[in-house]
Amino acid sequence: MSQPGIRLADALAGVSVAGLLLPEAVAYSGLAGLPPQAGVIGLFAGLLAYALIGRSRHAVVSATSSSAAVLAASTLALSAGGAAPRVALASLLVCATGIAFLLAGSARLGAMSNLIARPVLRGFSFGLALVIVVKQWPHIAGIHAISADFLPLSIEILRKATVWEPMSLAVGVGALAGLFALERVRYVPGVMIVIVAGIAAAPWLAAHGVLLTGPIQLTLEVPSLALPSHGQWLPLVEYALALMFIVYAESYGSIRAYALKYDDRVWPNRDLVALGVANLVSGAFHGTPVGAGYSGTSANEAAGAQSRIAGLYAAATVLALVFLFRRWIERIPDPILAAIVIHAVSKSLRASVFRPYFRWQRDRLVTTTAVAAVVAFGMIDGLLASIAFSLAMLLRSLSSPRLSVLGRLGTHDFVSMTRFPDAVTAPGTLVLRPEEPLFFANAEPLLVLARDFVLKQAQLRRVVLSLEESPDLDGTALESIGEFANWLGARGIELRVARLKEASRDALQRADFKQLARAGLDYQSVDDAVSDGSFGTV
Repeated sequence: MSQPGIRLADALAGVSVAGLLLPEAVAYSGLAGLPPQAGVIGLFAGLLAYALIGRSRHAVVSATSSSAAVLAASTLALSAGGAAPRVALASLLVCATGIAFLLAGSARLGAMSNLIARPVLRGFSFGLALVIVVKQWPHIAGIHAISADFLPLSIEILRKATVWEPMSLAVGVGALAGLFALERVRYVPGVMIVIVAGIAAAPWLAAHGVLLTGPIQLTLEVPSLALPSHGQWLPLVEYALALMFIVYAESYGSIRAYALKYDDRVWPNRDLVALGVANLVSGAFHGTPVGAGYSGTSANEAAGAQSRIAGLYAAATVLALVFLFRRWIERIPDPILAAIVIHAVSKSLRASVFRPYFRWQRDRLVTTTAVAAVVAFGMIDGLLASIAFSLAMLLRSLSSPRLSVLGRLGTHDFVSMTRFPDAVTAPGTLVLRPEEPLFFANAEPLLVLARDFVLKQAQLRRVVLSLEESPDLDGTALESIGEFANWLGARGIELRVARLKEASRDALQRADFKQLARAGLDYQSVDDAVSDGSFGTV
């Protein structure tokens, strides 16, 4: 596409996506417990910062449902006061999140999202969507709820079912039905149609007790932040780091998905900096946290965006809409904004996201535990508990001793005797292969199991240990191998190590165990170690 063609495509995409992002930003402000203008400020900061600094040509950085919900939970936990202290803490927390992003970008930690396993993210997103739906239901039903946690809030909503406002409920449920129906019609902006219909009916709805969005105050102020009390510093840092992880995991997933689709390069460290600047600017002007959400990014790609310039066009369109149509935006019925949020997170509520894990019989417990943890402990503690559980399950898997006895199949191949019973063992030789990397949690039990195999063999002259699964060896693994070599040496059995990775070989050479000759570390294959007729000193 020619340069003028690209500019036209970006302009059209920017104008199109702005109509979706603006009402969502206002809706997410309420989800975050902030005034409507917070989402608009965050949207403007995100669009500008990422367009100028970021690298993905499709990513749209704006307020997201997950970041808004986590911010609300964090400020509620940090503040014991009313709305004003929560707003002040929210600004500080968003700025702290931006600083965390910048530090991570400076340290080139772009791969840190890999610390959160995908099953954890799937379960967290499902649980978070459940929490968000329940938290938005009081806006749909037109009631005031006191509880904040999932289970108490659900019970409170059910107990107050008799006082649900019929008109508010009809507007919210009708808006939801309209959004789900219109999403099936291609190229029809369902959100805009529902918003316009709500604004048109706003005077009549307000007269019947339906709450409206209310004033949006967009005055340019000098950035100012209230410092937290002494006891809030550590929790503030913890929540900022958690918020950064959530925003980046969601953003990196969206950016990477469209980069793979179009064979674009991913610049994770540059994106960290872009997200850091966006959140720092948003927080300084009392906006919401922002990230590259999947809905905005997919809408931008579907609208035909060709470069990051589309974000600048979207920012200009948002600015024009706010200043020219703010009076109408302030009339959006509150149940419609709640319906927009529920519709946005509904895609995460599909049980089909769990189907692959049950079909593969992998990580089923991890993903279901993530759902339960978010519902039971809240968003921040639930995410941390889910990550801790996934790491514990990983350690449990890696520390379970699994040792295979290998036999020769064909001329040179050595395979597991359990899987290939026809494989044959070499006379006087036992070949063992740990099925996990040797490290501090499994090295000793694995080599204890190896001793049991040795004791069951008669007239054994050598043991070949294939360490192809171990890219490196820590101190515990080295000590355990040294003890195993000494134990074998005391019985007149030679230890040979095959298929060593470079780091593992260097570590064993530096260890210089007396019963493990350096020549016994140079076998590139198990066949070489078994076929070598020479013997070391034992």
